[in-house]
Amino acid sequence: MHDESDARPADLMSRFSSETRPVRRAAVFTIVVLALLMLSVDSTIVATALHALQHGLNTSINWASWTITAYAFGVVLMLPVSGKLSERYGRRRVFLASVAAFTAASLLCGLSDNIYALIALRAVQAAGGAGFTPSATGIIVDHFGDARDRAVGLFGSVFSVGAMIGPIFGGLFVEYWNWRGVFFVNVPIGLAIIASGLHYIPRDRPRAEKVRQSMDTAGMALLGVVLLAGMLAANALGERGTHAWSPAFAAPLAVAIIALWAFFRHIGRETEPFIAPRFIHGPGFSTINLFNVLYGGVTNGVMALVPLYAIGRYGIGTLDSGTLLIAQGGAAIVLSIAAAMVLRLTGYRPPLYVGGSAMAVGALLLALPPAGGVSPYAWLAGAAFLIGVGSGIINPASRNAGLMLAPESSSTLAALRSMGRQIGTIIAVSIATAVIADSADPGDVQAWVYVAAAALLVAAMPLVARVPEHRGAW
Repeated sequence: MHDESDARPADLMSRFSSETRPVRRAAVFTIVVLALLMLSVDSTIVATALHALQHGLNTSINWASWTITAYAFGVVLMLPVSGKLSERYGRRRVFLASVAAFTAASLLCGLSDNIYALIALRAVQAAGGAGFTPSATGIIVDHFGDARDRAVGLFGSVFSVGAMIGPIFGGLFVEYWNWRGVFFVNVPIGLAIIASGLHYIPRDRPRAEKVRQSMDTAGMALLGVVLLAGMLAANALGERGTHAWSPAFAAPLAVAIIALWAFFRHIGRETEPFIAPRFIHGPGFSTINLFNVLYGGVTNGVMALVPLYAIGRYGIGTLDSGTLLIAQGGAAIVLSIAAAMVLRLTGYRPPLYVGGSAMAVGALLLALPPAGGVSPYAWLAGAAFLIGVGSGIINPASRNAGLMLAPESSSTLAALRSMGRQIGTIIAVSIATAVIADSADPGDVQAWVYVAAAALLVAAMPLVARVPEHRGAW
Protein backbone atom coordinates (compact mmCIF):
# COMPACT_ATOMS: atom_id res chain seq x y z
CA MET A 1 0.00 0.00 0.00
CA HIS A 2 1.45 3.39 -1.02
CA ASP A 3 1.03 6.72 0.61
CA GLU A 4 -0.79 9.41 -1.47
CA SER A 5 2.38 11.46 -1.52
CA ASP A 6 4.22 8.62 -3.32
CA ALA A 7 2.09 8.91 -6.44
CA ARG A 8 4.04 9.86 -9.52
CA PRO A 9 3.10 12.99 -11.53
CA ALA A 10 1.94 10.77 -14.39
CA ASP A 11 -0.37 8.89 -12.02
CA LEU A 12 -1.77 12.13 -10.68
CA MET A 13 -2.38 13.36 -14.21
CA SER A 14 -4.20 10.15 -15.11
CA ARG A 15 -6.31 10.30 -11.97
CA PHE A 16 -7.09 13.99 -12.62
CA SER A 17 -8.23 13.24 -16.17
CA SER A 18 -10.46 10.37 -15.10
CA GLU A 19 -12.15 12.41 -12.37
CA THR A 20 -13.01 15.45 -14.45
CA ARG A 21 -16.21 15.87 -16.37
CA PRO A 22 -16.25 16.49 -20.12
CA VAL A 23 -15.52 20.11 -20.91
CA ARG A 24 -18.64 22.07 -21.86
CA ARG A 25 -16.94 24.18 -24.48
CA ALA A 26 -19.87 26.47 -25.21
CA ALA A 27 -20.18 27.43 -21.54
CA VAL A 28 -16.42 27.91 -21.11
CA PHE A 29 -16.16 30.02 -24.26
CA THR A 30 -19.11 32.18 -23.18
CA ILE A 31 -17.51 32.79 -19.78
CA VAL A 32 -14.10 33.86 -21.10
CA VAL A 33 -15.67 35.97 -23.86
CA LEU A 34 -17.84 37.78 -21.31
CA ALA A 35 -14.71 38.60 -19.30
CA LEU A 36 -12.86 39.87 -22.38
CA LEU A 37 -15.90 41.94 -23.35
CA MET A 38 -16.02 43.48 -19.88
CA LEU A 39 -12.33 44.37 -20.18
CA SER A 40 -12.63 45.92 -23.64
CA VAL A 41 -15.75 47.90 -22.73
CA ASP A 42 -14.03 49.33 -19.66
CA SER A 43 -11.13 50.63 -21.73
CA THR A 44 -13.48 52.99 -23.61
CA ILE A 45 -16.55 53.49 -21.42
CA VAL A 46 -14.81 55.88 -19.00
CA ALA A 47 -13.89 58.33 -21.76
CA THR A 48 -17.56 59.21 -22.22
CA ALA A 49 -17.95 59.92 -18.51
CA LEU A 50 -14.87 62.16 -18.12
CA HIS A 51 -16.80 65.43 -18.03
CA ALA A 52 -19.32 64.14 -15.48
CA LEU A 53 -16.53 62.55 -13.45
CA GLN A 54 -14.57 65.80 -13.42
CA HIS A 55 -17.51 67.76 -11.98
CA GLY A 56 -18.61 64.95 -9.69
CA LEU A 57 -15.22 64.83 -7.96
CA ASN A 58 -14.56 68.57 -8.30
CA THR A 59 -11.27 68.11 -10.12
CA SER A 60 -9.55 69.31 -13.29
CA ILE A 61 -9.84 67.65 -16.68
CA ASN A 62 -6.11 66.82 -16.53
CA TRP A 63 -6.54 64.81 -13.35
CA ALA A 64 -9.75 63.25 -14.65
CA SER A 65 -7.94 62.07 -17.81
CA TRP A 66 -5.46 60.22 -15.60
CA THR A 67 -8.22 57.69 -14.92
CA ILE A 68 -7.69 56.59 -18.53
CA THR A 69 -3.90 56.90 -18.49
CA ALA A 70 -3.55 54.93 -15.25
CA TYR A 71 -5.67 52.16 -16.72
CA ALA A 72 -3.49 51.96 -19.83
CA PHE A 73 -0.31 51.93 -17.73
CA GLY A 74 -1.65 49.18 -15.48
CA VAL A 75 -2.68 46.96 -18.38
CA VAL A 76 0.61 47.27 -20.26
CA LEU A 77 2.78 46.79 -17.17
CA MET A 78 0.85 43.78 -15.88
CA LEU A 79 0.24 41.90 -19.14
CA PRO A 80 3.58 40.04 -19.21
CA VAL A 81 3.41 39.44 -15.46
CA SER A 82 -0.06 37.90 -15.71
CA GLY A 83 1.08 35.73 -18.61
CA LYS A 84 3.91 34.35 -16.52
CA LEU A 85 1.62 33.81 -13.54
CA SER A 86 -0.79 31.85 -15.76
CA GLU A 87 2.03 29.59 -16.92
CA ARG A 88 3.20 28.98 -13.36
CA TYR A 89 0.03 28.75 -11.25
CA GLY A 90 -2.55 27.67 -13.82
CA ARG A 91 -4.90 29.45 -16.19
CA ARG A 92 -8.10 28.86 -14.21
CA ARG A 93 -6.65 30.18 -10.95
CA VAL A 94 -5.26 33.32 -12.56
CA PHE A 95 -8.42 33.91 -14.60
CA LEU A 96 -10.72 33.74 -11.59
CA ALA A 97 -8.34 35.75 -9.40
CA SER A 98 -8.08 38.41 -12.11
CA VAL A 99 -11.87 38.68 -12.42
CA ALA A 100 -12.18 38.93 -8.63
CA ALA A 101 -9.58 41.73 -8.47
CA PHE A 102 -11.18 43.57 -11.39
CA THR A 103 -14.66 43.29 -9.85
CA ALA A 104 -13.57 44.43 -6.39
CA ALA A 105 -11.63 47.38 -7.84
CA SER A 106 -14.64 48.34 -9.98
CA LEU A 107 -16.84 48.48 -6.88
CA LEU A 108 -14.31 50.64 -5.04
CA CYS A 109 -13.91 52.91 -8.09
CA GLY A 110 -17.64 53.57 -8.05
CA LEU A 111 -17.50 54.38 -4.32
CA SER A 112 -14.49 56.73 -4.60
CA ASP A 113 -14.95 60.26 -3.29
CA ASN A 114 -11.69 61.81 -4.53
CA ILE A 115 -9.77 61.71 -7.79
CA TYR A 116 -6.50 60.43 -6.30
CA ALA A 117 -8.11 57.31 -4.87
CA LEU A 118 -9.93 56.74 -8.15
CA ILE A 119 -6.70 56.94 -10.17
CA ALA A 120 -4.99 54.43 -7.86
CA LEU A 121 -7.97 52.07 -8.01
CA ARG A 122 -8.05 52.30 -11.81
CA ALA A 123 -4.48 51.00 -11.82
CA VAL A 124 -5.53 48.11 -9.57
CA GLN A 125 -8.52 47.46 -11.82
CA ALA A 126 -6.20 47.35 -14.84
CA ALA A 127 -3.84 44.96 -13.06
CA GLY A 128 -6.75 42.57 -12.64
CA GLY A 129 -7.99 43.04 -16.19
CA ALA A 130 -4.52 42.40 -17.60
CA GLY A 131 -4.86 38.77 -16.52
CA PHE A 132 -7.96 38.14 -18.66
CA THR A 133 -6.42 37.70 -22.11
CA PRO A 134 -3.41 35.51 -21.20
CA SER A 135 -5.37 33.18 -18.93
CA ALA A 136 -8.42 33.01 -21.21
CA THR A 137 -6.22 32.14 -24.18
CA GLY A 138 -4.51 29.43 -22.14
CA ILE A 139 -7.86 27.97 -21.06
CA ILE A 140 -8.98 27.71 -24.69
CA VAL A 141 -5.69 26.18 -25.83
CA ASP A 142 -5.71 23.65 -22.97
CA HIS A 143 -9.29 22.43 -23.28
CA PHE A 144 -10.59 23.00 -26.84
CA GLY A 145 -8.51 20.40 -28.68
CA ASP A 146 -8.50 20.82 -32.46
CA ALA A 147 -11.10 23.62 -32.20
CA ARG A 148 -8.74 25.96 -30.34
CA ASP A 149 -7.49 27.76 -33.47
CA ARG A 150 -11.01 28.84 -34.38
CA ALA A 151 -11.93 29.76 -30.80
CA VAL A 152 -8.94 32.05 -30.20
CA GLY A 153 -9.42 33.46 -33.70
CA LEU A 154 -12.80 34.82 -32.60
CA PHE A 155 -11.29 36.84 -29.75
CA GLY A 156 -10.57 39.74 -32.10
CA SER A 157 -14.27 40.28 -32.73
CA VAL A 158 -14.88 40.48 -28.96
CA PHE A 159 -12.55 43.44 -28.55
CA SER A 160 -14.14 45.16 -31.54
CA VAL A 161 -17.57 44.80 -29.97
CA GLY A 162 -16.32 46.19 -26.66
CA ALA A 163 -14.60 49.18 -28.23
CA MET A 164 -17.74 49.96 -30.20
CA ILE A 165 -20.36 49.69 -27.44
CA GLY A 166 -18.25 51.12 -24.59
CA PRO A 167 -18.83 54.81 -25.46
CA ILE A 168 -22.53 54.12 -26.05
CA PHE A 169 -23.00 52.51 -22.64
CA GLY A 170 -20.96 55.27 -21.02
CA GLY A 171 -23.24 57.91 -22.50
CA LEU A 172 -26.36 56.07 -21.34
CA PHE A 173 -25.10 55.71 -17.77
CA VAL A 174 -24.12 59.38 -17.55
CA GLU A 175 -27.39 60.53 -19.12
CA TYR A 176 -29.76 58.40 -17.04
CA TRP A 177 -27.75 57.65 -13.89
CA ASN A 178 -24.30 59.10 -13.06
CA TRP A 179 -20.62 58.50 -13.73
CA ARG A 180 -20.37 55.90 -10.96
CA GLY A 181 -22.54 53.58 -13.03
CA VAL A 182 -19.70 52.95 -15.51
CA PHE A 183 -17.87 51.15 -12.68
CA PHE A 184 -20.80 49.60 -10.80
CA VAL A 185 -21.99 47.78 -13.94
CA ASN A 186 -18.93 45.50 -13.73
CA VAL A 187 -19.85 44.18 -10.29
CA PRO A 188 -22.82 41.89 -11.14
CA ILE A 189 -21.12 40.81 -14.38
CA GLY A 190 -17.90 39.95 -12.55
CA LEU A 191 -19.73 37.99 -9.84
CA ALA A 192 -21.62 36.02 -12.52
CA ILE A 193 -18.35 35.20 -14.32
CA ILE A 194 -16.73 33.99 -11.08
CA ALA A 195 -19.71 31.82 -10.12
CA SER A 196 -20.05 30.24 -13.56
CA GLY A 197 -16.27 29.92 -13.96
CA LEU A 198 -15.96 27.95 -10.74
CA HIS A 199 -18.56 25.53 -12.06
CA TYR A 200 -17.72 25.17 -15.75
CA ILE A 201 -14.02 25.91 -16.25
CA PRO A 202 -12.03 22.70 -15.65
CA ARG A 203 -9.51 22.70 -12.83
CA ASP A 204 -5.91 23.33 -13.79
CA ARG A 205 -3.95 20.21 -14.56
CA PRO A 206 -1.28 19.19 -12.03
CA ARG A 207 2.11 20.54 -13.01
CA ALA A 208 5.45 18.90 -12.46
CA GLU A 209 7.66 20.60 -9.89
CA LYS A 210 10.22 21.55 -12.50
CA VAL A 211 7.63 23.82 -14.13
CA ARG A 212 7.33 25.80 -10.90
CA GLN A 213 10.36 27.93 -11.65
CA SER A 214 11.32 31.20 -10.03
CA MET A 215 9.38 34.27 -11.06
CA ASP A 216 12.51 36.24 -12.10
CA THR A 217 11.60 39.40 -10.23
CA ALA A 218 14.65 41.21 -11.62
CA GLY A 219 13.42 40.62 -15.18
CA MET A 220 9.94 41.79 -14.25
CA ALA A 221 11.29 44.95 -12.65
CA LEU A 222 13.48 45.81 -15.64
CA LEU A 223 10.63 45.29 -18.10
CA GLY A 224 8.37 47.38 -15.90
CA VAL A 225 10.88 50.23 -15.99
CA VAL A 226 11.17 49.92 -19.79
CA LEU A 227 7.42 50.10 -20.30
CA LEU A 228 6.68 52.81 -17.76
CA ALA A 229 9.56 55.07 -18.86
CA GLY A 230 8.77 54.50 -22.53
CA MET A 231 5.10 55.31 -22.05
CA LEU A 232 5.95 58.45 -20.05
CA ALA A 233 8.23 59.56 -22.89
CA ALA A 234 5.54 58.85 -25.49
CA ASN A 235 2.94 60.75 -23.49
CA ALA A 236 5.31 63.67 -22.97
CA LEU A 237 5.88 63.83 -26.73
CA GLY A 238 2.14 64.32 -27.17
CA GLU A 239 2.13 67.45 -25.00
CA ARG A 240 2.11 70.80 -26.79
CA GLY A 241 5.55 72.43 -26.86
CA THR A 242 7.49 69.23 -26.11
CA HIS A 243 10.39 68.50 -28.46
CA ALA A 244 13.02 65.79 -28.82
CA TRP A 245 15.41 67.79 -26.60
CA SER A 246 12.85 68.53 -23.89
CA PRO A 247 13.83 66.97 -20.52
CA ALA A 248 10.27 65.69 -20.04
CA PHE A 249 10.77 63.52 -23.14
CA ALA A 250 14.52 62.91 -23.28
CA ALA A 251 14.95 61.82 -19.65
CA PRO A 252 12.38 58.99 -19.57
CA LEU A 253 13.43 57.92 -23.08
CA ALA A 254 17.05 57.56 -21.91
CA VAL A 255 15.87 55.55 -18.89
CA ALA A 256 13.79 53.30 -21.17
CA ILE A 257 16.71 52.65 -23.54
CA ILE A 258 19.11 51.80 -20.71
CA ALA A 259 16.54 49.57 -19.00
CA LEU A 260 15.78 47.83 -22.32
CA TRP A 261 19.47 47.05 -22.82
CA ALA A 262 19.68 45.75 -19.25
CA PHE A 263 16.54 43.66 -19.75
CA PHE A 264 17.82 41.86 -22.85
CA ARG A 265 21.19 41.37 -21.20
CA HIS A 266 19.46 39.89 -18.17
CA ILE A 267 17.17 37.45 -19.98
CA GLY A 268 20.09 36.33 -22.15
CA ARG A 269 22.05 35.30 -19.05
CA GLU A 270 19.23 34.13 -16.79
CA THR A 271 18.70 30.36 -16.58
CA GLU A 272 14.93 30.72 -16.18
CA PRO A 273 14.09 34.18 -17.58
CA PHE A 274 10.82 35.98 -17.09
CA ILE A 275 10.28 35.94 -20.86
CA ALA A 276 12.26 33.54 -23.02
CA PRO A 277 14.33 35.57 -25.54
CA ARG A 278 13.04 33.41 -28.40
CA PHE A 279 9.49 34.61 -27.75
CA ILE A 280 10.64 38.17 -28.48
CA HIS A 281 13.19 37.89 -31.28
CA GLY A 282 13.38 34.18 -32.11
CA PRO A 283 12.59 32.73 -35.57
CA GLY A 284 8.97 33.41 -36.43
CA PHE A 285 8.24 35.27 -33.20
CA SER A 286 10.10 38.46 -34.14
CA THR A 287 8.16 38.73 -37.40
CA ILE A 288 4.72 38.19 -35.94
CA ASN A 289 5.48 40.51 -32.98
CA LEU A 290 6.48 43.34 -35.30
CA PHE A 291 3.45 42.67 -37.51
CA ASN A 292 1.12 42.96 -34.52
CA VAL A 293 2.72 46.22 -33.38
CA LEU A 294 2.34 47.81 -36.83
CA TYR A 295 -0.91 46.39 -38.20
CA GLY A 296 -2.61 46.11 -34.82
CA GLY A 297 -1.23 48.79 -32.52
CA VAL A 298 -0.28 51.60 -34.91
CA THR A 299 -3.50 51.20 -36.92
CA ASN A 300 -5.62 51.28 -33.75
CA GLY A 301 -3.80 54.42 -32.66
CA VAL A 302 -4.43 56.43 -35.82
CA MET A 303 -8.02 55.19 -35.98
CA ALA A 304 -8.65 56.48 -32.46
CA LEU A 305 -7.96 59.97 -33.82
CA VAL A 306 -10.54 59.78 -36.62
CA PRO A 307 -13.25 61.66 -34.64
CA LEU A 308 -10.73 64.47 -34.00
CA TYR A 309 -9.90 64.49 -37.72
CA ALA A 310 -13.57 64.65 -38.73
CA ILE A 311 -14.14 67.66 -36.48
CA GLY A 312 -10.92 69.49 -37.33
CA ARG A 313 -10.87 69.04 -41.11
CA TYR A 314 -14.55 68.79 -42.07
CA GLY A 315 -16.41 70.42 -39.18
CA ILE A 316 -18.48 67.29 -38.51
CA GLY A 317 -20.31 67.43 -35.16
CA THR A 318 -19.02 65.70 -32.05
CA LEU A 319 -21.78 63.08 -31.93
CA ASP A 320 -21.57 62.25 -35.64
CA SER A 321 -17.78 62.07 -35.57
CA GLY A 322 -17.94 59.57 -32.72
CA THR A 323 -20.22 57.26 -34.72
CA LEU A 324 -17.64 56.95 -37.52
CA LEU A 325 -15.86 54.21 -35.58
CA ILE A 326 -19.02 52.08 -35.57
CA ALA A 327 -18.37 51.31 -39.25
CA GLN A 328 -14.88 50.10 -38.41
CA GLY A 329 -16.01 48.03 -35.43
CA GLY A 330 -18.91 46.42 -37.27
CA ALA A 331 -16.73 45.40 -40.19
CA ALA A 332 -14.05 44.01 -37.88
CA ILE A 333 -16.60 41.88 -36.02
CA VAL A 334 -18.11 40.30 -39.13
CA LEU A 335 -14.81 39.72 -40.91
CA SER A 336 -13.08 38.32 -37.81
CA ILE A 337 -15.75 35.66 -37.51
CA ALA A 338 -15.65 34.84 -41.22
CA ALA A 339 -11.84 34.74 -41.35
CA ALA A 340 -11.69 32.46 -38.29
CA MET A 341 -14.07 30.00 -39.94
CA VAL A 342 -11.99 29.65 -43.14
CA LEU A 343 -8.51 30.02 -41.62
CA ARG A 344 -7.68 26.33 -42.01
CA LEU A 345 -8.28 26.61 -45.75
CA THR A 346 -6.56 29.94 -46.38
CA GLY A 347 -3.58 29.54 -44.11
CA TYR A 348 -2.06 32.61 -42.47
CA ARG A 349 -0.31 34.56 -45.22
CA PRO A 350 -3.17 35.19 -47.70
CA PRO A 351 -5.41 36.85 -45.05
CA LEU A 352 -2.48 38.94 -43.85
CA TYR A 353 -1.77 40.15 -47.40
CA VAL A 354 -5.43 40.91 -48.15
CA GLY A 355 -6.22 42.46 -44.77
CA GLY A 356 -3.03 44.50 -44.63
CA SER A 357 -3.66 45.87 -48.11
CA ALA A 358 -7.24 46.84 -47.21
CA MET A 359 -5.97 48.70 -44.14
CA ALA A 360 -3.37 50.60 -46.17
CA VAL A 361 -5.97 51.64 -48.78
CA GLY A 362 -8.39 52.69 -46.03
CA ALA A 363 -5.75 54.85 -44.35
CA LEU A 364 -4.94 56.52 -47.67
CA LEU A 365 -8.63 57.21 -48.35
CA LEU A 366 -8.90 58.94 -44.97
CA ALA A 367 -6.24 61.40 -46.14
CA LEU A 368 -7.81 62.10 -49.54
CA PRO A 369 -10.68 64.60 -49.95
CA PRO A 370 -14.13 63.16 -50.77
CA ALA A 371 -14.65 62.40 -54.45
CA GLY A 372 -17.68 61.91 -56.69
CA GLY A 373 -19.98 64.12 -54.68
CA VAL A 374 -19.81 61.88 -51.61
CA SER A 375 -20.34 63.69 -48.32
CA PRO A 376 -17.35 63.95 -45.95
CA TYR A 377 -19.14 61.80 -43.37
CA ALA A 378 -19.90 59.02 -45.86
CA TRP A 379 -16.34 59.18 -47.22
CA LEU A 380 -14.75 58.87 -43.78
CA ALA A 381 -17.18 56.14 -42.75
CA GLY A 382 -16.33 54.18 -45.90
CA ALA A 383 -12.59 54.50 -45.24
CA ALA A 384 -13.06 53.44 -41.61
CA PHE A 385 -15.18 50.50 -42.79
CA LEU A 386 -12.38 49.36 -45.12
CA ILE A 387 -9.84 49.52 -42.30
CA GLY A 388 -12.24 47.49 -40.17
CA VAL A 389 -12.52 44.91 -42.95
CA GLY A 390 -8.73 44.59 -43.05
CA SER A 391 -8.46 44.40 -39.28
CA GLY A 392 -11.07 41.66 -39.10
CA ILE A 393 -9.38 39.62 -41.83
CA ILE A 394 -5.92 39.68 -40.21
CA ASN A 395 -6.99 39.12 -36.58
CA PRO A 396 -7.39 35.32 -36.54
CA ALA A 397 -4.24 34.72 -38.60
CA SER A 398 -2.05 37.12 -36.62
CA ARG A 399 -3.23 35.61 -33.33
CA ASN A 400 -2.83 31.95 -34.35
CA ALA A 401 0.53 32.38 -36.11
CA GLY A 402 2.26 33.11 -32.83
CA LEU A 403 0.36 30.65 -30.63
CA MET A 404 1.01 27.79 -33.05
CA LEU A 405 4.77 28.08 -32.48
CA ALA A 406 4.53 27.34 -28.75
CA PRO A 407 0.99 26.41 -27.61
CA GLU A 408 2.30 25.28 -24.23
CA SER A 409 3.22 28.93 -23.56
CA SER A 410 -0.01 30.37 -24.94
CA SER A 411 -0.65 32.65 -21.95
CA THR A 412 2.73 34.34 -22.24
CA LEU A 413 2.39 34.72 -26.02
CA ALA A 414 -1.09 36.20 -25.71
CA ALA A 415 0.24 38.69 -23.18
CA LEU A 416 3.12 39.69 -25.46
CA ARG A 417 0.74 40.18 -28.38
CA SER A 418 -1.59 42.42 -26.38
CA MET A 419 1.33 44.35 -24.94
CA GLY A 420 2.84 44.94 -28.39
CA ARG A 421 -0.46 46.20 -29.79
CA GLN A 422 -0.96 48.51 -26.81
CA ILE A 423 2.56 49.92 -27.13
CA GLY A 424 2.05 50.49 -30.86
CA THR A 425 -1.18 52.36 -30.14
CA ILE A 426 0.42 54.62 -27.55
CA ILE A 427 3.39 55.45 -29.79
CA ALA A 428 1.14 56.21 -32.76
CA VAL A 429 -1.20 58.45 -30.77
CA SER A 430 1.67 60.29 -29.08
CA ILE A 431 3.57 61.00 -32.29
CA ALA A 432 0.44 61.97 -34.20
CA THR A 433 -0.81 64.33 -31.50
CA ALA A 434 2.64 65.89 -31.16
CA VAL A 435 2.70 66.64 -34.90
CA ILE A 436 -0.86 67.95 -34.89
CA ALA A 437 -0.37 70.12 -31.81
CA ASP A 438 2.47 72.11 -33.41
CA SER A 439 0.62 72.82 -36.67
CA ALA A 440 -1.32 75.87 -37.80
CA ASP A 441 -3.85 73.70 -39.68
CA PRO A 442 -4.40 70.54 -37.59
CA GLY A 443 -6.91 68.96 -39.98
CA ASP A 444 -4.63 69.24 -42.99
CA VAL A 445 -1.60 67.98 -41.03
CA GLN A 446 -3.57 65.02 -39.70
CA ALA A 447 -4.33 64.04 -43.29
CA TRP A 448 -0.58 63.65 -43.81
CA VAL A 449 -0.49 61.46 -40.69
CA TYR A 450 -2.82 59.05 -42.50
CA VAL A 451 -0.64 59.21 -45.62
CA ALA A 452 2.35 58.27 -43.47
CA ALA A 453 0.38 55.43 -41.85
CA ALA A 454 -0.61 54.04 -45.26
CA ALA A 455 3.01 54.23 -46.46
CA LEU A 456 4.20 52.44 -43.32
CA LEU A 457 1.70 49.60 -43.82
CA VAL A 458 2.75 49.18 -47.46
CA ALA A 459 6.45 49.25 -46.56
CA ALA A 460 5.88 46.58 -43.89
CA MET A 461 4.07 44.20 -46.27
CA PRO A 462 7.23 42.06 -46.91
CA LEU A 463 6.94 40.91 -43.28
CA VAL A 464 4.06 38.65 -44.31
CA ALA A 465 6.37 36.44 -46.39
CA ARG A 466 8.29 35.64 -43.20
CA VAL A 467 5.25 34.75 -41.08
CA PRO A 468 5.20 30.98 -40.36
CA GLU A 469 2.60 29.41 -42.65
CA HIS A 470 0.14 26.72 -41.60
CA ARG A 471 -3.13 25.19 -42.77
CA GLY A 472 -5.46 23.08 -40.69
CA ALA A 473 -5.71 22.70 -36.93
CA TRP A 474 -2.62 23.00 -34.73
